Amino acid sequence: MILGIIFAVIAGSLVSMQNIFNSKVNEHEGTWTTTSLVLGLGFLASLAFGLLFEGKHLFILENMKPWHWGIGIIGVGVVTCVVQGMRHLGPTYAISIILTSQLGFALLWDSLGWLGLDQVPFTSKQLIGVLVIVGGIVVFKIGGRSEKLETVKMT
Repeated sequence: MILGIIFAVIAGSLVSMQNIFNSKVNEHEGTWTTTSLVLGLGFLASLAFGLLFEGKHLFILENMKPWHWGIGIIGVGVVTCVVQGMRHLGPTYAISIILTSQLGFALLWDSLGWLGLDQVPFTSKQLIGVLVIVGGIVVFKIGGRSEKLETVKMT
């Protein structure tokens, strides 16, 4: 369990860092160039590491279901929406909403047993957890806004 938590924390930091880099590239080059670079370089890195660690087994895909082949299209949507969200909302606010959305949909899919997941019973504790996170985002956004308004009033 500890190892899973460590990997999850590392993943969170890497995703946040990648989103910031993506946003900076997007400022200079545009959304589609950013998306192409992110997914293209990601493909090359994945291919290199896959060949290094799995060798020819990397290309044995006999257990894939037909709908698994569409995952790259989802990646395009992810990168495009993250970059645009950060452009319009700023990194912290956008990532907060993205992570909350991610958690909410994961809870939904777990609870309904969709996408090949084992169904996990929905509990009020899970709902309260998501609502607390949403409340935190609202407080974060409203708190930042009132400080900005005070600064504007003072000048």
